[in-house]
Amino acid sequence: MTCIECSRELSYIDHKNAMDTYGVELCARHQSRMDKLMRKENTPLEAIQLYYGLKLAGVNPMLEWWDGNKSVDIAISRVKLNIEIDTEYHMITHDQAMNDLEEAMHSFKNGFTTIRIPHVLIKHYLKETVNNLLGIIEGLKANIKVI
Repeated sequence: MTCIECSRELSYIDHKNAMDTYGVELCARHQSRMDKLMRKENTPLEAIQLYYGLKLAGVNPMLEWWDGNKSVDIAISRVKLNIEIDTEYHMITHDQAMNDLEEAMHSFKNGFTTIRIPHVLIKHYLKETVNNLLGIIEGLKANIKVI
């Protein structure tokens, strides 16, 4: 049992707290960082879980990346992919849909692809979601010049 971020050996308490809170193994220091990020940026728990799922799969994601207009939940800059975790997808209004479309337009203008993933997909099918994102990343690598 070691921290995913720093490889520090975890105590039973740190392991239990991290698994109960985040579903990933983090030391007390990195749990504190995630707590602060969730409070400051309103980062969804599922974004943190997906971030670490991608990291464990060998991807180099960035959590709460600033794209020039707003903070993106997860960004994979090498293939210009932005991932937004949709926590309220079942109650979308026409205003929110238009905002989402405008955000996607700004991303495309800057050469980025933005995808929205419902939080329940990550909550219940994290492994499958990571595998599908790996396929998307491979497709983007094949079709664009990797930075």
